[in-house]
Amino acid sequence: MNGQFGQVALTGRGEVYSFTTMYNVPKGYEEQKPYSIALIKLDDGPMVTAQLTDVDSAEIHIGMRVEMVTRKLREEGDEGQIIYGYKFRPVLRTG
Repeated sequence: MNGQFGQVALTGRGEVYSFTTMYNVPKGYEEQKPYSIALIKLDDGPMVTAQLTDVDSAEIHIGMRVEMVTRKLREEGDEGQIIYGYKFRPVLRTG
């Protein structure tokens, strides 16, 4: 290994490998509770941890197909600066 890093484009699709629902949440996320967090096995190989969105917690299951989306994570500061990041939702379209 030569110590060089490069960029790799990922499809942003994968499946739920494991998940849990958060009821006792960190400060700044109280308005979102309860919410579900999943370990996502991407089709491209890596695994990532992310919040699930646009799905009822009762519908989440191991192997559920998901896709990455950009969503609001929280607001910070007196001005209410909105912080965005990635979450995963059930795949809306195949192909």
